[in-house]
Amino acid sequence: SKREIKMRKLDSTKVRPLKTEQLLHIEDHDFALRPGFGGSPIPVGIDVQVESIDSISEVDMDFTMTLYLRHYWKDERLSFRSNKNKSMTFDGRLIKKIWVPDVFFVHSKRSFIHDTTVENIMLRVYPDGNVLFSLRITVSAMCFMDFSRFPLDTQNCSLELESYAYNEDDLMLYWKHGNKSLSTDEHISLSQFFIEEFSASSGLAFYSSTGWYNRLFINFALRRHIFFFVLQSYFPAMLMVMLSWVSFWIDRRAVPARVSLGITTVLTMSTIMTGVSASMPQVSYIKAVDVYLWISFLFVFLSVIEYAAVNYLTTIEERKQLKKRGKASGMYSMDAVQAMAFDGCFHDTDVDMDLPPFPEPCEESETRASQTNISNTDTPRLKRKRSLKGNVGRIILQNNHVIDTYSRIIFPSVYIVFNFFYWGLYI
Repeated sequence: SKREIKMRKLDSTKVRPLKTEQLLHIEDHDFALRPGFGGSPIPVGIDVQVESIDSISEVDMDFTMTLYLRHYWKDERLSFRSNKNKSMTFDGRLIKKIWVPDVFFVHSKRSFIHDTTVENIMLRVYPDGNVLFSLRITVSAMCFMDFSRFPLDTQNCSLELESYAYNEDDLMLYWKHGNKSLSTDEHISLSQFFIEEFSASSGLAFYSSTGWYNRLFINFALRRHIFFFVLQSYFPAMLMVMLSWVSFWIDRRAVPARVSLGITTVLTMSTIMTGVSASMPQVSYIKAVDVYLWISFLFVFLSVIEYAAVNYLTTIEERKQLKKRGKASGMYSMDAVQAMAFDGCFHDTDVDMDLPPFPEPCEESETRASQTNISNTDTPRLKRKRSLKGNVGRIILQNNHVIDTYSRIIFPSVYIVFNFFYWGLYI
């Protein structure tokens, strides 16, 4: 009946909805051409919201950033009638059927559009033909880093946007809201860097075969955390240098103690330097940390050379003294250094060094000496030993070479001056 037919028309659930292509008149236009083809260049506004800086690699000299990239332009071919002047929002399925700007990232190594759970693409069309096109992208791009001041450096990196096909005669890229077009998440933080500033700028790029292109820059400055490297590199190097100075206070006749201490500090410094170099790119210039570690290594090495000189001069000096006393020709007589190398005991140069052909170990000799007759306690030799125990400090100072005395002052003074100069230059 007529009444039933009228009720069916009023029932909106029975009305077949219009297709998006028909509403936007997509089939009536050729979207392979840019809007306003043949006329003035189409302006495309850009704004960016940086979600995170995921990583910064010194070895690869790149950084990884996740951001929301939004494009604004007007395409009158997409205008439609709307009584309420409301926009229409679409997902990524409509992108392949209309014209969108071909913006790409200059110096990009890897990039992708997030696709969980679907592609993170939004297209919003307004009745007057204005279009908002938004993407969520993660991009890894090159950053030309200078490590001459590492780890006291500040790196300036930039992410550059440009149209791939359309030069300045066809497309004009610009920041939509000027300096406010670049926004960042307040909670962005990095493990090794402070983010000092974010800024937006623009310029032109020239290619000899295709002409001039508009280029947009996302600039940011990164200042490295120094405390990590102080704990891992600088502080251990300082300790090794100061530990090498301990040998200046050890008796010059204690050859095993001073030699083993010097070799240990040299090997430890080599390990520290190798660990720092392994985590850095193989650059052809000297870094600030290399300067510090190599000079610290030089101080440790010179402390070993210092003892070699002290030992050599001591040997010559004692041989001259023995020759003056007429003991150098004795069959079993030997100087203090030779005696210590032979039996491992300390011998004063004033004490008679005449030893039996096969000397016994120090501990056994001392045990046997304690079991001897008590009446021998007043012999000159035991009196000399008692005076030795009571004046250890004085005897050590007398037995130290003059080079050790000067080294105790010169080495720390020069190292302190070097540290003041180093930190004042690089900080």
